[in-house]
This record gives sequence, C-alpha cells and structure tokens, in this order.
Amino acid sequence: MDKRVYLLMVIAFVIGLVELIIGGILDLIARDLNISLGQAGFLITIFSLIFAIMSPILLVMTAKIERKTLMMISLFIFLIGNVVTVFSTTYSIVFLGRVISATSGALLIILCLVMAPGLVERKYRARAIGMVSMGVSGAIVLGVPFGILIGEGLGWRAPFVIIAILTIISMAGVYFLMERRTPTPPVPLRDQLRTLKSSKIVFAHATTFLYMTGHTALYAYLKPFLQSSTSLDGTWISVIYFAFGFAAVSGGGIGGTLGDLFGTKQTIVYSLIIFGVIVYSIPYMTFNIPLLFIGVLIWGILSWAISPAMQTYLIDTSPETSDTQQSLSNSALHFGVAFGSLLGGIIIEQTTVEQNAFIGAILIGASLVTAILSIKSTYSVQNHNEWQGE
Repeated sequence: MDKRVYLLMVIAFVIGLVELIIGGILDLIARDLNISLGQAGFLITIFSLIFAIMSPILLVMTAKIERKTLMMISLFIFLIGNVVTVFSTTYSIVFLGRVISATSGALLIILCLVMAPGLVERKYRARAIGMVSMGVSGAIVLGVPFGILIGEGLGWRAPFVIIAILTIISMAGVYFLMERRTPTPPVPLRDQLRTLKSSKIVFAHATTFLYMTGHTALYAYLKPFLQSSTSLDGTWISVIYFAFGFAAVSGGGIGGTLGDLFGTKQTIVYSLIIFGVIVYSIPYMTFNIPLLFIGVLIWGILSWAISPAMQTYLIDTSPETSDTQQSLSNSALHFGVAFGSLLGGIIIEQTTVEQNAFIGAILIGASLVTAILSIKSTYSVQNHNEWQGE
C-alpha cells in the first residue's frame, strides 16, 4: 500500500474529528458562551448539513482545478475555520468557524476518496478507499471522547487548537509527499440524482438517513444524558465514550462479516431491530452502571454494523452506479447526523434529554420499515438505461 494513502487517511481523520467533537463539550461551550444546550448542539447540525449538501456540489464546481493545489487551498481554508473557532468570543463567530470548516472539510473528504485509488495498483483500489473511509468513521466515533478528554482539562477551545496543529502537519505532508494530479471529470450531479427515481434505491438511502438520525438524536447529547441520569463524573463519562467509539469501529468489521455470512438483507433487518430496542432501553439501564456499559457497547457496535451491509446491498442492487450510490449513502449518513443533532436539541429544549432515546428508537423503527420496503421493491435496470439514454 502506498504510504500516501495513509496520509489521506490521516487527513480524513482530522476532518472527521471536527464534525461531532462538539458533542463532548456541549456543556462547556453553552456555559462559556451563555447559550442553551440546544443552541450548542446546532453547531453539529450546521456542520453535518453543509457536509452532506456541499460534497458533491463542490466536487463538480472544482472539477478543473489540479488536485494537489486544490487540497492545499482547502486545507488552508479548513485551518482558518478552526482558528476562527479557537479565537471566537460569541456564538455567531463559532457558528461562522463551523461553516468555514464544514465547507472546506466536505471537499477535502471527497478529494481524499477520489485521490486514494489513483495512488495504488488496481487490485488495491477498494482497500485504499476503505482506508480513507476508516479515517472518517474512526473520527466520527472517537471525536466526542477526544473532545471530552482535552476539553475538560484545558477548555473547550483546546481540541480545536490540536486540530489546527494537525491540519498544518497535514498541509506539510501534502506539500512534500503528494504529486500534482490532473483532475478527472466527475459524474454530473444531475446524473447522480437520476438514480433516485428507483424506489428501491430511495428507500435504501432513507434507511441510512433515518437510523443515523435516530442514533444521533441520543448520541450527540449522551454527555448531558449521562450527567442528568447517573452520578458518573467526567472521567467515567469519557471512559464510556471511548468504549462506545472502539465498539463502533469494530462494528464495521462485524457488520461486514455478518453480511457475508447471513446476507446483507438479513443483516440489515435484524440489526435494525436490535438497534432500535437497545436505544430505547438505554434510559432504563442507568440504575446499574455495568448494565449500562454493556448496553452502550452493543449500541456502539450496531451503530456502524449496518453501514457495510447497506453499502454492499446498494452495490448489489445497482452495480452500474455503485460509485454514485456510495456518494449518496455518505450524504444520507451526514444528513442523518445533521437532523439527529437538530432534533435532539429541540427535544432537550421542549422536554428532557431522557426523551431523546425514545424519539431515536422511533426513528430507527421507521428505518426498519423503509429497509423492508426497499428489499421488497424491484430495481429496474431497463429504467436505469432509459435514464442514461441507452
């Protein structure tokens, strides 16, 4: 494997850290800026929303720019976004920093995914893409405990200082290690969206959106939930987050293995059933910390076990548009993070954080319905060929 692929994985990890890191320091930001937890949670929402929308759009808009130059420019803008966040004194300035970071980060992730396969032999292309994806998923699940660990000791701005330093190191890596690359024309956005005329594909992406929304509605506010329902201190809350993170990372491998052994459809359906039950049950486990810990581990595994099965299902369903489906699946996932954090903030403002698990479980239940509808739908290759003008 070309070592530059690992550089791209590190860049993806750094970008991914910024997305959910707010979840671990919500209370610190809210207290310092004199805002509510819901307003602080919206900083996650805006990042993920921009991330989901802008990735395919920016890739098309920058199609003619040489890739190394584009990556350096994007990393510099990402650095500015984090510097703005570090030196912010008001909520509006933090919000601006998040918008800058999300816009540049959205393009950087796509650039990493596009550039990685070109650095290796054809037989290693899937593995190269997987390495970059691992950086993203690892950052998403470990970003919160990272924020807690650094933020509790050094203040909520400290994690962004570290991210800014890592960004500078990434820029140096790109400058010295990456070669200039002529861009290849991306698939036009309208052609990507045409595949959504298939109900089988639409319900599949809706499944990803709904279960990730349900998951994030609780996960983004897990710290205030634990603070209000248990007597755990900051150290033990960090331990729970780290345990969740490592369980989630392992969940990707477990989900892929289950998909190979039992089939993607069965894995998706049964995982969603257990997922919904465990999220609903989390508030009823707080009376016993060991039981809660086990519940969090199962929740963590299932939160990412569904993704590889769903991605394989999409490839099997529409192999001729597999790249497009992976891109749309990634957007659906980040839309889920955005709306889950927004919904969770609204729930906290209107009721109590304990209700987030109940609403999350309902959304996961809805994702089970869309998954079944997708499985029972028929994907028409003939219609797809008509959309492509064949």
